[in-house]
Amino acid sequence: MSLKSWKLLGSHFKKNAQKKITDYFSEDPNRIKKFSLQWESFYVDYSKNLLDKGTLDLLITMAEESGLYKAIDAYFQGGRINETEGRAVLHTALRQIIPSTIMIDGENISPKIEEVKKQMFDFADRVISGKWKGHTGKSITHVVNIGIGGSDLGPAMVTEALEFYSNHLKLTFVSNLDGDHVEEVIKKIDSETTLFVIVSKSFTTQETISNGKTIKNWFLNHAPESAISNHFIAVSANLEKVTDFGIITENIFPINDWVGGRFSLWSSVGLAICLAIGPKNYEDLLQGAGKMDQHFRTADFKENIPVILALITFWYNNFWKVETEAIIPYSQYLRNLPAYLQQAFMESNGKGVDRNGKPVNYETGNIIWGASGTNAQHAFFQLMHQGTRMIPADFIGFAKPLYEGNDHQDKLMSNFFAQTQALMQGKNIENVREDLINQGKSRKEIEMLLPFKVFEGNRPSNTILIEQLTPANLGSLISLYEHKIFVQGIIWNIFSYDQWGVELGKQLANNILKDFDKKQIDHHDPSTQGLIEYYKKFRN
Repeated sequence: MSLKSWKLLGSHFKKNAQKKITDYFSEDPNRIKKFSLQWESFYVDYSKNLLDKGTLDLLITMAEESGLYKAIDAYFQGGRINETEGRAVLHTALRQIIPSTIMIDGENISPKIEEVKKQMFDFADRVISGKWKGHTGKSITHVVNIGIGGSDLGPAMVTEALEFYSNHLKLTFVSNLDGDHVEEVIKKIDSETTLFVIVSKSFTTQETISNGKTIKNWFLNHAPESAISNHFIAVSANLEKVTDFGIITENIFPINDWVGGRFSLWSSVGLAICLAIGPKNYEDLLQGAGKMDQHFRTADFKENIPVILALITFWYNNFWKVETEAIIPYSQYLRNLPAYLQQAFMESNGKGVDRNGKPVNYETGNIIWGASGTNAQHAFFQLMHQGTRMIPADFIGFAKPLYEGNDHQDKLMSNFFAQTQALMQGKNIENVREDLINQGKSRKEIEMLLPFKVFEGNRPSNTILIEQLTPANLGSLISLYEHKIFVQGIIWNIFSYDQWGVELGKQLANNILKDFDKKQIDHHDPSTQGLIEYYKKFRN
């Protein structure tokens, strides 16, 4: 990387690498005020990080040198920033607070967005109210979403996260190509009262179409072909493939090529969400995301939450050589947020070639993982506290619970705050010794136990404290992370919005599938050849 600020950051890192987070607090009594941000109902504390004002100034300078201001404008105005596919990246257009003119190929796309949203909302109202009937005249009680990747992870995560706001409809998600997976779903559904939503932009995705065909064949064993129009809906850009499948034109919800899969829950791909929580709550989700869009687009970088969080990740990834980052939501509703963000980040920024087609000589694409607190405390926090790896973490919590009347919230929040404190402070040998003395341990026992009970501390974290889990706040939170992905891609000088790395496996899978029915094959590597031959012994 040739940026001047990158080199200055390298010198700054060497100068300060031995300092601890607690040292920074000791040096500046007002650190928390300088290293926290408040926006709407969000409070972001990033003071528990290995950086100071000088670090932050250099990071912001680097963002400016990277052309981030210009890139943000192109992002929101419909520039073809997905250059390898020749597409704009405009999921932000789907959630504008006030629709404005956005031109793509000479056409203002905003009216069409509003038209599709109205189609979604009208349809959802009909299904939720019971006006939409199944083929025997019964109302719909169950919705099965059939998709994979962004057509599954986003809708499934949001539907689960907003369960408190759900209506009477039961939602199930089918994604995996595993036949046992779809058969288990089929066992639990009623052909008379179930609506199937098949989500695939191309309508050629192997997993989705295979599951769709299996479910359709099962359905036709219980209903006439004319009943398909009462029970099968498609979200796709491929009208021809959808109609070939047997779904009528009136039951197709379009999606544009400028909506990437992992950012598509804001589009007609979010139909399952809209059905689950209703149009009003879905609109609040969109509006919350739109507010964060405005913040990201207009706020000074020093006050810009997605920019600051992206720069912190860059600091650890590229100078501290930290490879992973944990997402810990202290809400069971958000238990699948880490998996959702795992795809969003790792499919976007898992690139080893820069925008000029040259191999990069620096780290890109950190590994995202996590689980809900307090479950995570009883799973992998031991590694975070005393392991040999530094694992920066985002702690996400809500100040107000959705249900009143129990004493859990204070207990939950005390754990939420305590873990970030413990990760930063640790527990030194003097404190451990004192505890053991107070416990009445002998000198021999104390000396034996000391090294095992010392916590090094100095483990960084960000805390995102939000007033309450509402559709709007969830929309803002997801949007925050989407823009963090964008900022990282600009600084790393990579294309965040393609995913060519998944294509080779698909191509090889299609070749191998054909080979299962051949008596002799000799064009694979010895390992794959052996696996195919062994598998064929078990085929029916």
